Amino acid sequence: MNKTKADPKGNTIKNTLDTLTSRSRTPKVVYVLLLLLYIAANFITSTSANSNQTINLAGLSFSAYSFAGVFSSLGNICVIFLTVYCGKPGYITSLVLLLFQIPVILRGIVMNHNYNSLPGVFGNILAIIAVTIIYFNNRSLTNYQNRLRDQAVTDRLTELPNRFACTELVGDLIKRNTRFVLVSIDLNGFKSINDTMGFNTGNEVLRQIASRWKTIADTGLSGTLDFITRVSGDEFVLIIRGYDSETDILNTIQHYEAVLGNRLTIDDCDFYITASFGYAEFPTDTKDVDSLFTYADAAMTEIKRAHSSNHVMRFSTELLKMERTIEIENKIREALEHDTVFFQLQPQFDMSHKLRGFEALARMRDENGKIISPGEFIPVAEKVGLIDKVDAAVFQKSGAFFGDLLRRSGADISLSINISVRHLMKNDFLDEIRSLLRNTGIPPQQLEIEITESIMIDSAEKALQCINEIRSMGIMVAIDDFGTGYSSLSYLNNFPANLLKIDKSFIDKMNTSDSSKQYVAAIISIGHIMGFDVISEGVETEDQLATLNSIGCDYIQGFIWGRPLPQEEAEKLVMASVQTQD
Repeated sequence: MNKTKADPKGNTIKNTLDTLTSRSRTPKVVYVLLLLLYIAANFITSTSANSNQTINLAGLSFSAYSFAGVFSSLGNICVIFLTVYCGKPGYITSLVLLLFQIPVILRGIVMNHNYNSLPGVFGNILAIIAVTIIYFNNRSLTNYQNRLRDQAVTDRLTELPNRFACTELVGDLIKRNTRFVLVSIDLNGFKSINDTMGFNTGNEVLRQIASRWKTIADTGLSGTLDFITRVSGDEFVLIIRGYDSETDILNTIQHYEAVLGNRLTIDDCDFYITASFGYAEFPTDTKDVDSLFTYADAAMTEIKRAHSSNHVMRFSTELLKMERTIEIENKIREALEHDTVFFQLQPQFDMSHKLRGFEALARMRDENGKIISPGEFIPVAEKVGLIDKVDAAVFQKSGAFFGDLLRRSGADISLSINISVRHLMKNDFLDEIRSLLRNTGIPPQQLEIEITESIMIDSAEKALQCINEIRSMGIMVAIDDFGTGYSSLSYLNNFPANLLKIDKSFIDKMNTSDSSKQYVAAIISIGHIMGFDVISEGVETEDQLATLNSIGCDYIQGFIWGRPLPQEEAEKLVMASVQTQD
């Protein structure tokens, strides 16, 4: 892997931009090749002009002299190409070669009285005129292109390179497999300066900060090869090369952070600015351009959010999880605000395939209408304390639908609703249950509350009173995901539950592991001894169904007989079930 060493004398932003641009120029090998072709053509021209030999080609005879003009023209074409493709070096080389040829040709005319070479003098003069016109036209065009390039790669406010220049350099470094660090920088509290002092003051703050940072990059004060850019607003990107260790990286970043500690005075007002720095390294952290920017931004966002006295953070994989958690949290809040949390109903059956009822499952759409996986948003909702609000939304919507469905169908089925520990422990939870029964008309015996096994350890004493109240209303209670926690049989024996739900993870391994099968059989047996019915989740295959039937499971839930259904499909299933019973 290439490693660029810091060279303070050449370590300027302009030199970096010029080097980046020069990579697209004509390679030196083209210059050498054209020069060699010219020399070869000129040698053949000179040899042919002084030869009296005859050359036979395809039965035809030609004087060797007749080829002199051909190769002379080829030589002139070479010098024109030198001027077009090799710029100033090519033009000067062409001029020297052509001027040198004129006295050589004149000497041959005078010494050998070979006046046939006289057109060569005028040919060279015309070639000199042609390459001179081409060179000066190209120079004007190049100057114009340089001005366009400067505008394309320069931020007009700060005179630093812009986002385009930053992206071009990063792409070039990755292409050449050069180790470097990308630092995402965001000024802290800059918006308040714009809001209170106006945009002119804010712009002057940006200009002064950019000037300080440009001085560090151009003078090599940090000891590394730096390239500082402004990508937008108060966001900057620093590219660091020529370092040996993590300490070098931190020392460089601290140089840029330290100059912010010096007071800024604008219109007799003093400003003290700080910034947040997040960085990622190529290729250690990633080999992808987009990921590199994303990772550096993630580190910067996290250190900014933390409000720590330390303003520098390196990317780690944990930051992506945190960033995704924040993103999902925002989507949950938006979904709750815009009422895009909804439910689907997964059917439950007894072993004879008779419909027992449904479990209401939480579903959510983002602002674009895209479904977000419950496996992703439910853990986040639990972590950030929004699960009770998600529960309540599903609770109310599924209850309203199910109560109406019962009135129209008269079906003897139940609705099972998941309740989080947080939701269960709310002071007004029992009032919410009573309100649901009253507003929906669901008979209490046809409503089932699912709680997780962990409540029997985390909040058993506090929850027991609430669960007893629920049971006294006639509502059923199910213990969800049984077998995944660490609850003791004494807790289980004291819990006034009706149903145990065996977690899908055990069902998946049941027919491939004898110990898993025995474990499922033991749960079913314990459940029956304690007076509980048992339902197995995640049943997907016929052999799983046959095994559960043989070991005495009461109910199943899973894709084999029913995927989660929208309201319309659930209603069709209930109506068909009622007609079958009739």
